[in-house]
Amino acid sequence: MQTLNLQLLTAFIPTFFVVSVTPGMCMTLALSLGITIGVRRAMWMMVGELAGVALVATAAAVGVATFMLAYPGLFTLFKYAGGLYLGWLGVQLWRSRGKLAMPENDTPPPNMSRLQLAAQGFVTAIANPKGWAFFVALLPPFIDQSLPMAPQLTALILIILALEFSCLQLYAHGGRKLRQTLRKGAGVTTLNRIAGTLMVLVGIWLAFG
Repeated sequence: MQTLNLQLLTAFIPTFFVVSVTPGMCMTLALSLGITIGVRRAMWMMVGELAGVALVATAAAVGVATFMLAYPGLFTLFKYAGGLYLGWLGVQLWRSRGKLAMPENDTPPPNMSRLQLAAQGFVTAIANPKGWAFFVALLPPFIDQSLPMAPQLTALILIILALEFSCLQLYAHGGRKLRQTLRKGAGVTTLNRIAGTLMVLVGIWLAFG
């Protein structure tokens, strides 16, 4: 039995690539972490972010988004908490302090744990209003009601995760290139402040977007 309609699939991939590659909270976070901790350690944030994206996509497809709309207070509280946390991390970066900041000398910085990075990505993904809006609006039209739901949803989510991961890599590698370009002398402070500003913007975006 055909799992996905080929015509729908050829429209699905470019549509969701554009959605993923457009600058947003998760991509800005990947850029910021690419600057401060590098692509390899930022992978842990990506693991959490992809888990969050998979959850949001599944929830949107099966109608759980209706519950979120019915209880907006809980969703808003979660957004504010996540935004405040990211904003606090951004301020720490701006001051060249905290677990994400690059040291201005040869002293190695304290590192966020893998679990903390994954949690940061997960919270950013599931509290992202843009993600919910796009999945609620765009995902259902690509599901063929004449075919079984589970195989289609599984295939579509795997494609979404592959596209999202590719875009996260692009942004994180862009941050690493920026880091390599500027990391000389006062450039370290500049990089921390760029990353901190991006992090604060993500926090504001998350809380009030």
